Amino acid sequence: MDAVKLERYKSSQRRLLKDRLARAVIVSGGVMVLVALLLIFLYLLYVVAPTFRSASLTPVFEAEPLSPGQTLTVGMDESRQFGYRFTDQGIVEFYQANGEHTARRLDLPEGVQIVRTAVGHPSSEIVAMGLDSGEVLIAKADFDVSYPNDVRTVTPNVRYPMTDSRVRLVDTNTPIQVYAFESDDEITTLVWRAGAGQLRLSRLTREVDFLSDETVLYRDDVALSAIPVSADELLLTPDQRQLFVLADNQIQVWSVGDIGQIKQIQQLEAAEPGAQITDMALLAGASSVLVANSDGVVSQWFQARIDGERRYQRIREFRHNTAVTAITTEYYRKSFAVGDAQGGFDLYYTTSQRRLLRQSLAGSVVSHAAFSPAANGFIAQTEQGLTVFELDNPHPEVSWSALWQKIWYEGYPEPDYVWQSTSGSNDFEPKLSLMPLVFGTLKAALYAMVFAVPLAVAGAVYTAYFMSPKVRGLVKPTVEIMEALPTVILGFLAGLWLAPIVESHLPGILLLLVALPSAMLATAWGWTQLPERWRNSRWGDYRELVLLPVLLLVGWLSMSLSPWLELWLMDGDARAFVTNDLGIAFDQRNALVVGLAMGFAVVPTIFSIAEDAIFSVPRHLVNGSLALGATQWQTLTRVVLLTASPGIFSAVMMGFGRAVGETMIVLMATGNTPLMEWNIFEGMRTLAANIAVEMPESAIDSTHYRVLFLTAFVLFIFTFFFNTVAEFVRQRLRQKYSTL
Repeated sequence: MDAVKLERYKSSQRRLLKDRLARAVIVSGGVMVLVALLLIFLYLLYVVAPTFRSASLTPVFEAEPLSPGQTLTVGMDESRQFGYRFTDQGIVEFYQANGEHTARRLDLPEGVQIVRTAVGHPSSEIVAMGLDSGEVLIAKADFDVSYPNDVRTVTPNVRYPMTDSRVRLVDTNTPIQVYAFESDDEITTLVWRAGAGQLRLSRLTREVDFLSDETVLYRDDVALSAIPVSADELLLTPDQRQLFVLADNQIQVWSVGDIGQIKQIQQLEAAEPGAQITDMALLAGASSVLVANSDGVVSQWFQARIDGERRYQRIREFRHNTAVTAITTEYYRKSFAVGDAQGGFDLYYTTSQRRLLRQSLAGSVVSHAAFSPAANGFIAQTEQGLTVFELDNPHPEVSWSALWQKIWYEGYPEPDYVWQSTSGSNDFEPKLSLMPLVFGTLKAALYAMVFAVPLAVAGAVYTAYFMSPKVRGLVKPTVEIMEALPTVILGFLAGLWLAPIVESHLPGILLLLVALPSAMLATAWGWTQLPERWRNSRWGDYRELVLLPVLLLVGWLSMSLSPWLELWLMDGDARAFVTNDLGIAFDQRNALVVGLAMGFAVVPTIFSIAEDAIFSVPRHLVNGSLALGATQWQTLTRVVLLTASPGIFSAVMMGFGRAVGETMIVLMATGNTPLMEWNIFEGMRTLAANIAVEMPESAIDSTHYRVLFLTAFVLFIFTFFFNTVAEFVRQRLRQKYSTL
């Protein structure tokens, strides 16, 4: 007897040890899952956080001008190793961070003076200098890179983009004042005045003679007699098609693309009440013009189509609160900087309409300033000299408003939510609104749930409560096996097989949505009308299988009738009828295709969990209800479904979570167009699909790269929020109906 007790004691100890070990393993696994989720959250936050970091400006070196001449323009090279300035003495001075200075003299004859200078768009870095000899000198600072002894060496120089360094505009030695200038590889346009004469526009075209292989320069001139003599400043767009004229505190816009039909197209009332326009500049891409006023207000104007006509509109403004003395723009982004009369320096980004940086330059008034080509440096001239800064401003495009609010982008008729991250042009501004992606995610999930939830929940109810055990043993495993089907296969079939069928047999597909449920109800009613001996026979246990031939027949009939319905109801062309007669856009890969395909993928998840929840309702509750005289339907609706409601709700939320995170189906079965339309015949782009499409093409640490990680972070928070809410509701339902 003692041996038996000892053996039982040892067995109990072993069982207790196993229980403790199992508990430790389970707890450790749960903790590791939580730690993994926390690490994912922290890593996403680590990648995303620098996107919202403010800009910073760090002085690299300062230099005093070598010559007493006045500054015409300043600039710097891409590596921030050199800063330079053009002077009215015909000297280009280069300043290095190590304190060395270099000067290059322009091809300027002795005794010839520079009268007035015009500078091209910052991206061109070209300066046109009018001379008192009747000529114009066109030059730019250049930096040659070489690798002697495998050491990178940058050598500053001066380059002349034209065939000759100087171009003669008049035959006599009349002073030339250049007001506006732009140039590209083939055409150069100058707006100038000789002496006290009227303004003229000259267009120089370079062509290569195919016989002599020499560059020949052709010139066309036209007088700009309609432009006021009192013009203070002129600005030419880089495409040399439009000219902005500041005169009498107003800005006129002239079309100069066709030199034979120069005309004024608009006048901008850009001056603030009681203020004077002090400066204007073109943003990167030259689609917008910035206008600075003496009261510190800087306004942005660009063309928008309103009432069928493209006209310049005042889009937004920036209040600097101090008179602006210098305004300069970046080469390829929509940032601009202003210096004021009190030595202040501010950096703005237009699209997000926010100030990125505010810094004081010790009371020194900024007279000239420029960004580096890569926007990683900045040079400013004050009374004390030149200062070269290192500029850290990697992600100015990103802000709360740009991500979640409507933004009025250049060329758009009104503010809108837009996702368009890439383009083939440097003039392009990334549009990174997450709203179309969030909308597309919800749209795809909701259409999938509209298809999946009624089918899956109704199927689970019937399978668990009404279906015979023999058929249930076949149906439940079959549906669960469907969940193992790779979604890439479903997406492939949806995009290449289902989408063309939906387009070519749209009436039949729409008929199926009505005919199949009707056929099921009709078949069920017909079964109830059969003789009782047939229904209670052993074949009655397989009554659900009667639906298979019925559904196949109805499906075949619907698709066969589709061409006739299309001819009768839609004039023989369903797509044209939807597009033209109903005014609804139609894409082949649309939300209807996604709803069918993704609903098919979600059905097994919802069905399996809901069926288990309903089947697990204690039988004594069902038997007790039936014993009290309730019908099976009353028992189902008032006892079974209420008891199983936490499980059914969990099943629906699990399905919704899978639909939200689905990637391959929406990637392959939609056009991946980031639209915000509930139209079932249009596509969408989801958060997950956007990451899959664009992550391979994004540059590491770029704004696009970090915004894609932000997209993943939003998707993570999105699913976490819905799962948390679902668990809270499930627990409340369990507490409410646990007393049944």
